Amino acid sequence: MRLLAGLFVMIVLVLAFGLWTSHALDKASQELTGNIKQVTQEVQQDNWQEANKHVEELEQKWEKIGTWWPMVLDHQEIDNIEFALAKLKEYIATKDNVMSLAQLSELKLMILHLPEKEALTLKNIL
Repeated sequence: MRLLAGLFVMIVLVLAFGLWTSHALDKASQELTGNIKQVTQEVQQDNWQEANKHVEELEQKWEKIGTWWPMVLDHQEIDNIEFALAKLKEYIATKDNVMSLAQLSELKLMILHLPEKEALTLKNIL
């Protein structure tokens, strides 16, 4: 009986951790997406100084948020986001409107894709 109780407690803990992780990923991706939208608006208005400032804020937020993501996510996904951020910084530094907007769109999709990919859904299980 003690064995069953112990197994039940372990299952509950694993499920609770999974739900907490899913919620935290979703919240963090929404925060990062908000920053991406700010940068997008600045680029569309050709306000390159503000865009650069918002990219630095995005990068700082990513460094803060992204520290615990490697524990629960595929490292390749995290590397792709970091590469996209590096490209974005250069496109904004060179004031390349088209490439900046394209990279922002790609970055946004990568970040929003992570919580969907890691969610506990039937689609992801099968």
